[in-house]
Amino acid sequence: MTEDKQTIQESIMLTNRVNRTIEWGDCDPAGIVFYPRYFAFFDDATGQLFAAAGFPKYEMTQRFDIVGIPMVDTRSKFYIPSRYGDEVVIESTVTEFRRSSFDVTHRLYKGEALAVEGFETRVWVRSAPERPGGIQAQAIPEEVLGAFAG
Repeated sequence: MTEDKQTIQESIMLTNRVNRTIEWGDCDPAGIVFYPRYFAFFDDATGQLFAAAGFPKYEMTQRFDIVGIPMVDTRSKFYIPSRYGDEVVIESTVTEFRRSSFDVTHRLYKGEALAVEGFETRVWVRSAPERPGGIQAQAIPEEVLGAFAG
């Protein structure tokens, strides 16, 4: 690991918390959250994390001329089911930035109990002018990296 990368990783401290009420439409016939809904919750939480850093998604795409921050890898660990009416809190943190990609960890709590962990890898991308409709990775701006550093 390079010193620069290590310094960025060690100083990343921004964590955003999102309160959410589990809705009836989030649940499957067994009355628990249908697992793909967690991925939608986490996608929303990533957007709110960037907004908390000063980069609301729409403004970020305009300001930095990017298409977005698509997910290229995701997984979750499920510990405790959530049900209709439950109040949960999602804590989201960027755990590592690389040149054009980054990792986000989400922890969904029911009260004090960790119910679900989600892990994402996303890429900072712009349109690929030489391939109509295509995208290509782009370096994450220093301004963005700085907003997440402690």
